[in-house]
Amino acid sequence: MSRSLRSFFYLIGAVLVVALVYSASGVGQQQKNEVPITQVADQAKSGQVKSIEASGREVTVTTTDGKKEESQYTGESLPKYLKDLGVTDEQLAKIEIDEKGAKDYSVWINLAGFLIPLALIGFFLFFMLRQAQSGNNQALSFGRSKARLFNAENKKKITFADVAGSQESKEELREVVEFLKYPAKFAQLGAEIPKGVLLVGPPGTGKTLMARAVAGEADVPFFSISGSEFVEMFVGVGASRVRDLFAKAKRNAPCIIFIDEIDAVGRQRGAGLGGSHDEREQTLNQILTEMDGFEQGNKVIVMAATNRPDVLDPALLRPGRFDRRVIIDRPDVKEREAILEVHSKGKPLAKGVNLNKIARQTPGFAGADLKNLFNEAAILAARENKRKVGQAELTAAIEKVMLGPERKSRVMTDKDKKITAYHEAGHALVATYLEHCDPVHKVSIVSRGMAGGYTWYLPDEDRYLRSKPEFEDELAAMLAGNAVERQVFKQTTTGASNDIQKATELARQMVIDYGMSDKLGPIAYREKDELVFLGREMTEQKHYSDRVASLIDSEVKSLIDTAYNRATALVKKRRKKLDELASKLIEEETIEGPEFDKLFPDVAKLKKKPAGKSSKPSSSAA
Repeated sequence: MSRSLRSFFYLIGAVLVVALVYSASGVGQQQKNEVPITQVADQAKSGQVKSIEASGREVTVTTTDGKKEESQYTGESLPKYLKDLGVTDEQLAKIEIDEKGAKDYSVWINLAGFLIPLALIGFFLFFMLRQAQSGNNQALSFGRSKARLFNAENKKKITFADVAGSQESKEELREVVEFLKYPAKFAQLGAEIPKGVLLVGPPGTGKTLMARAVAGEADVPFFSISGSEFVEMFVGVGASRVRDLFAKAKRNAPCIIFIDEIDAVGRQRGAGLGGSHDEREQTLNQILTEMDGFEQGNKVIVMAATNRPDVLDPALLRPGRFDRRVIIDRPDVKEREAILEVHSKGKPLAKGVNLNKIARQTPGFAGADLKNLFNEAAILAARENKRKVGQAELTAAIEKVMLGPERKSRVMTDKDKKITAYHEAGHALVATYLEHCDPVHKVSIVSRGMAGGYTWYLPDEDRYLRSKPEFEDELAAMLAGNAVERQVFKQTTTGASNDIQKATELARQMVIDYGMSDKLGPIAYREKDELVFLGREMTEQKHYSDRVASLIDSEVKSLIDTAYNRATALVKKRRKKLDELASKLIEEETIEGPEFDKLFPDVAKLKKKPAGKSSKPSSSAA
């Protein structure tokens, strides 16, 4: 019984109970002015009665002065009864008499008063029995798998054509499709298809979509479940669900089992958290047993997805279980353009929309980011009552996704506006004159999100390798805002706090992660502990002495000081150009790339060599 139907029955029962109580108590009945029938006869003789209404044996008398009186009589006919009391025919002729047949509902009222409470009691007993039966069914199904089954018949089939980019990953997974469709092709050569395929990649890169595309290409059932759905507070439930899932899969073979976020249940055992027999470890043990116990030729493929392969138990990754690892990385510029074309289907685009330009402005974006970008652009177009999504909306959506919406209500004082303009002009100026910095795409002092202003660098193409000179130039550009504040205003503000944090972290990575320190050499000094809690490292082991720690701090400070001095020297040398750029920012608030390039005709080449993978703007919290 549905919840709405139960609520309806509750309401009906409550209304009936209230009605019975109301009727029995006589609440709401008006006080009647009852008089004897003989008095009515006397009033009729004296001409004081205007009309009489008789219903059964009940009489309602209306006097000439408008009063109403109630009475009763025991005769068969009211006029005859009044005549017997001495009222003449002439007197009766002056009175309007309306006689109605008697209606006796007493039998039905008594019957209803008996049946309605009995029906209510029966309904509540029936409901309680149904609830008890439902509870028993839930108890019996508690250990059953909660995997969702997707069939080609009841769901739209997703194929590799719906997944843009990731060509290498598709080629790896085509073998899985071939095995599910033509297993004899492999069997005659003695080849064994991998039992488990682990999809590894950053969040939002389309791991789940890729798994569904494999099922769509092979046209087989697809069982989807999250790793967290196995684990319950009761020990043994997760293992029972694993057994039930694999039993269902074998009955529906050939098919695919997809476990999303498998790191929720497949973390390394013996990490020191919880006992050796806790629920998560029992669930993991059951998964290992089921995968190892697959019979040859059962045509069941287990696919799983995670963005943390480093925390998985080694037993999951050994040959015979998840022995094939498919990397699904962030898309490059061509793949981003293909993804944008997929997400643009069904959306009205204005003429002149250049998806290649949008793809070049979004390095580092995953598939989910690009989908969200198109959605934000459509929302912005609808807000402006436009019928099509244009280039302006897509560009504005990029900035909104990166930095947040414009804070138009934030009013800055002239002093704050000037400081922010000089701060962002410092970033843009230093980045323009340094060889290895990315070209400046946009400079703005319009507040977005938590940023009071931002400078947006955009590389010419994606880069995956970085060099020490590139990092050193990037550090100088990061610290240029703070250097300008000290030079122009002889003080520093909180607007440079985010820049300082990023610069410090980058310098530390150069020393302890990338081996870019001449004094310390190519040694990695950051080693993370294996103890993991909620996806983050609880501790970070220190495998070096205090003397080396002091040397690391010294090298980090040296990198920061050198970058700061370079930025300061460049600001002093180009002070006139800095003032020009800051004044234009104060006047126009935003300077786009082509307009910005016109301000620097003395720069012969504006970053012909790309120097970065990310296009995230440098923002100021001013």
